[in-house]
Amino acid sequence: MFDLSQLRCFVAAAEELHFGRAAQRLNMTQSPLSRQIQLLERILDVMLLERTSRQVRLTPAGSAFLIEARRILRLAESAALSARRVARGDAGRVVIGFTAVSGYDLMPRIVAQAIARLPNIALELREMVTSEQVDALVTGLIDVAFVRPPIDRHEFESVCVLREPLIAALPAGDPRQARGVLVPADFDGLPLIMYARQGAGYFHEMLLKLFADAGAEPDYVQHVTQIHSMLGLVRAGLAAAIVPQAATSLHMTDVQFRTIQTEPENPVELVMAWRRGNSNPALAPMRQLCLDTLG
Repeated sequence: MFDLSQLRCFVAAAEELHFGRAAQRLNMTQSPLSRQIQLLERILDVMLLERTSRQVRLTPAGSAFLIEARRILRLAESAALSARRVARGDAGRVVIGFTAVSGYDLMPRIVAQAIARLPNIALELREMVTSEQVDALVTGLIDVAFVRPPIDRHEFESVCVLREPLIAALPAGDPRQARGVLVPADFDGLPLIMYARQGAGYFHEMLLKLFADAGAEPDYVQHVTQIHSMLGLVRAGLAAAIVPQAATSLHMTDVQFRTIQTEPENPVELVMAWRRGNSNPALAPMRQLCLDTLG
């Protein structure tokens, strides 16, 4: 089978129709160039170029082969470029895991920046709860995780990328809508949609501590895992709920949001984590893009 160097010699000679100029273009002498083309013709068992003392002409077979030879060289150059881009981290694929609430605002911002800044890196997004993401990082199913703390595994590196307040979601007609700012005691003895311990443990434990510190005991009328489901129940008039600020971007009708005074002021944290030793070259530029976008 012919090789790429033979194709390059043939294409140069076919385009220049002059062996001397073709050799000069390839920074080689004329004799090796001629031998490469002769070898190519023997391999193909056809004459590609007609040579006389005065001129060089393409044969019909040579004209047909020139089209395919150019295409093969372009593909080879493209393959080499792709390999170099992947090795540099300028191209490739990164799989990002994220919690449902991260999909309201954070992930759209990251995707938009990735399209603009890293167009040759393909993003694959997977919505998972924190525990699923931790397992997926360990097994290499995902490259980056956006999870709730704590992340205390030695094989991970992590950085907190977001801190936000808790917000009260109030149904239509709730008298607390008349107040601009609420405190945890405003939920004492009143119906509240609560997070399920399984599947939403981070927020479940956070609210338990919030109300215990305030000496308040809401009436938990439902336990759910997903914030959009929680807001749907608020909209239906079932009860109030407490959600992270990112949930306000859902803009549900008949749901009013009010700030809640807490200590600390922004208790809800989101952590970006990745596995130490991940050899994906595209991980570093994507990780930096996420930090720049969320910083």
